[in-house]
Amino acid sequence: MAEAKRDYYEILGVDRNATQEELKAAYRRAALRYHPDRNPGDKEAEEKFKEAAEAYSVLSDPQKRALYDRYGHEGLSGAPAPSFDPNVFADFTDILGDLFGFGDLFGTTRQRRPRPRRGEDIRYELEISFEDAMRGTTVEIQVPRQETCYRCHGRGAEPADITTCPSCHGRGELIYQQGFLTIRRTCTHCNGAGQVARRACSLCRGQGTIRSDRKLKVNIPPGVDTGTHLRMAGEGEPGSNGGPPGDLYIVVTVQEHPFFERRNDDLHCTIPINVAQAALGADIQVPTLEGPETIHIPEGTQNGATFRLRNRGVPHLNRSGRGDLIVHIEVKVPTRLTREQRKLFEQLRDTLPAENQPKSKGIFEKVKDYFQ
Repeated sequence: MAEAKRDYYEILGVDRNATQEELKAAYRRAALRYHPDRNPGDKEAEEKFKEAAEAYSVLSDPQKRALYDRYGHEGLSGAPAPSFDPNVFADFTDILGDLFGFGDLFGTTRQRRPRPRRGEDIRYELEISFEDAMRGTTVEIQVPRQETCYRCHGRGAEPADITTCPSCHGRGELIYQQGFLTIRRTCTHCNGAGQVARRACSLCRGQGTIRSDRKLKVNIPPGVDTGTHLRMAGEGEPGSNGGPPGDLYIVVTVQEHPFFERRNDDLHCTIPINVAQAALGADIQVPTLEGPETIHIPEGTQNGATFRLRNRGVPHLNRSGRGDLIVHIEVKVPTRLTREQRKLFEQLRDTLPAENQPKSKGIFEKVKDYFQ
């Protein structure tokens, strides 16, 4: 008498209202626990793995699940054999491939060769002058990086010494038969390439790349600042397995200027004037990025006064317009006077009111009134 089949829900350890995600998760757990690769020589584990695969093949198919829920195992007697339904097993590769590193299962034809990998990005430090940062420039740099070997074209072998892989016979994968399962794995001997080198390339020693200094011209736009990153797409390390190269990131450092100070997109500078210019007013010249420019200092200008020159600052990076130039006035008091200058200052002092004398109630009177 044939042994009765176990309930599919019981095999997967889920209730009859389990969702598709819950079914998939349960099958993952069973596959991880009972797969023959994890239990070599264990017939009981192999049978449980087959049971779990059969249960999932039925319960993951809405039509078969409906028949099974209504009629049990007998309701599936006219349905296709669950072990070989390609539509049902379409997602088994994703389930088992993630767990065990498999290629394809159940006779599917997709080949799992090494995936193309993007090359690494490169960081390059570039120092430029303040003037070049303001006006923009083009500089030539030498970037040390890996280049595809020109002798072997990245294959890592002498051009005449590439042969078909003896392990996979050029397929790039190995095929195993375990019961009703057909398992495909990437060939570890050729890493899925299907070819191997009998003799390593004499130039790159089998690496497929060589170290080289690549000369590049870099356009520096006006307005860059220390810390600005300039990206050159595709100028990084080469990719592998046909993958694209990485990018080159140029990190800019701008030298300080002896006169101008940058604050965002504005420039600041300090211009000294004497007391006579501050008192009487004067026209003075101020240096700008385009050359000297005259500004008027009105009479009575105080120390620390500022004047703004519109659109004389830093160009906005990658857009039109510029910041401003802020001129800070520093009134310089002479420390040494000639006799004539002293006499003139004494006469001026006698004609001016003493600034330290109170014009109304002094601070001490105000404090006294407050406490009375």
